[in-house]
Amino acid sequence: MTSRKSSRLSRQATELAVAVPQVIAHRLTRMGMAGAFPNARDRREFHGMGREKVVAFWQSWFAMGWAVVRASQLAWIATLQGARVPLVDANDLLSKGLAPVHRKATSNARRLARLR
Repeated sequence: MTSRKSSRLSRQATELAVAVPQVIAHRLTRMGMAGAFPNARDRREFHGMGREKVVAFWQSWFAMGWAVVRASQLAWIATLQGARVPLVDANDLLSKGLAPVHRKATSNARRLARLR
């Protein structure tokens, strides 16, 4: 089970490492071509760049926060039952935190690759 979570985290990190440079290259090229007076489509894209980062950041923090709350609850229940307290699964925590960023970056890479 841990190897599956570890491979999921590795896959997310690898896909993110490929998608991010593609998105950055596309957007920097688009900014350069737009010049000082971008059209409405470019302005929407540029405005969305900042907004999506804030949203993905908060989704990431929220997902990791809930994972920690759940781990704390499981530890508390185990303590009350006199069982061994489980350790926090760092791979699961990181994977949940990386998921919103991964989802947005890979969807942007797919979307921007279609645009020309």
